[in-house]
Amino acid sequence: MTPLFIQLTQTVTEAVITIVGLLLVAAIIGYFTAWVYSKSVYSPVIKGLETDKTQLNRQITGLKEDKDKLTAKIEKLNNKINMLEEGSAQKDKEIKKLKKSKKKQKLDI
Repeated sequence: MTPLFIQLTQTVTEAVITIVGLLLVAAIIGYFTAWVYSKSVYSPVIKGLETDKTQLNRQITGLKEDKDKLTAKIEKLNNKINMLEEGSAQKDKEIKKLKKSKKKQKLDI
């Protein structure tokens, strides 16, 4: 009986090793096939996304330049508003002085 048991264990061990080897080969073939498929399918998509990214980066740069120009224009307009407000305040003071002087003249007469 012992020789039969030894033969069965050797046969089962060989079968297990063969099955594990075949599974590893199948896994390698499957991985390689999936890699080739994903490369062929997603490469054009990735290239398209990269070109879109470069175009969007150019647009961002242009928008930043436009923002800087508009910010400078706003600064100029704010300065102009401040100057006009100061001029308006001076004119208001002159008007008040003229009104006071007219009141004094009316009172003097």
